[in-house]
Amino acid sequence: MSVPPRFRSTDSGERDFRSVLGPTGNKLQRKPPGMKLENKKMTTTIESKDEKTKKKPDPPASPTTTLKQCSSLCSSLLRKNSASMTASYSSDASSSCESSSSSRKKVVRRSGSVSSAVGACAVGRRKLVDEKDDKVAGGGGSNGDCFADGRRRCAWITPKSDPSYVAFHDEEWGVPVHDDKKLFELLCLSGALSELSWTDILSRRQLLREVFMDFDPVAVSELNEKKVISAISLLSEVKLRSILDNSRQIIAEYGSFKKYMWNFVSNKPTQSQFRYQRQVPVKTSKAEFISKDLVRRGFRSVSPTVIYSFMQAAGLTNDHLTGCFRFQDCCVDAETITKAKKTVA
Repeated sequence: MSVPPRFRSTDSGERDFRSVLGPTGNKLQRKPPGMKLENKKMTTTIESKDEKTKKKPDPPASPTTTLKQCSSLCSSLLRKNSASMTASYSSDASSSCESSSSSRKKVVRRSGSVSSAVGACAVGRRKLVDEKDDKVAGGGGSNGDCFADGRRRCAWITPKSDPSYVAFHDEEWGVPVHDDKKLFELLCLSGALSELSWTDILSRRQLLREVFMDFDPVAVSELNEKKVISAISLLSEVKLRSILDNSRQIIAEYGSFKKYMWNFVSNKPTQSQFRYQRQVPVKTSKAEFISKDLVRRGFRSVSPTVIYSFMQAAGLTNDHLTGCFRFQDCCVDAETITKAKKTVA
């Protein structure tokens, strides 16, 4: 029977000790020789007393409590951030709104100032034009007229105008006409205005009277086309044929051409009372109505502009400017004609 090996007993003071995990790891530390255990006990008792005198640390918090604390902290932070963000946004919005409103006010003020400036310029230009028209109408001389006879005329009549045109303005234009031949002549001459001016038409007036038998509608309706075409040097073929066709329509449609025309204005001339040339229209709604009725009856070369020129020349409307000496004369002529008609009736 084998006997177990015997181990040599060592003194307790010479035993090896293993220290607790330190900053440099687990390392074997041997007790230096000469060190007693009593010192160790004393140090341990001193350390225990110091630990008792110290405050005991709080017990470690559980995971649930830490989560609650974190969630509450996060929520409070979020609330603060959201409040600050909304405040900043509202301040930015208010500032942007204020800036936009102020910019709009500035734009409105600028636009208002620009529009007022433009309006002032337009008024100033109109005043200059009116003054120029007044000078032209008055002649700009010391006596208020640059014509030799000292009379003020419409702005489109100047001292440089053709004498035949000035005579037509002073004697015929705007005077109420109640003769069939005269009305037919003025209608034919007005139709030629799309190709010629009044000066050119008046210079050829006597030759046209010879060709068209003093513009007698009955005589013109019986003319041969060869004779009409022979006058092509005076007017275009279209205008010459329109004169021939219109004379036939007058004979077929009306017993009296003057009654037909004056019925459109109720046998009373229209007094326009224009002060400046720019106010005189090229056509009116009345002229458009007459033109449509004439076209419906078979007339040619009777556009609204032609009809309004005819109404001006025949005195159906008085378009002499108020500063022209013929304005009052045409008004008086119209009154005397209406009075004469009433006495005859």
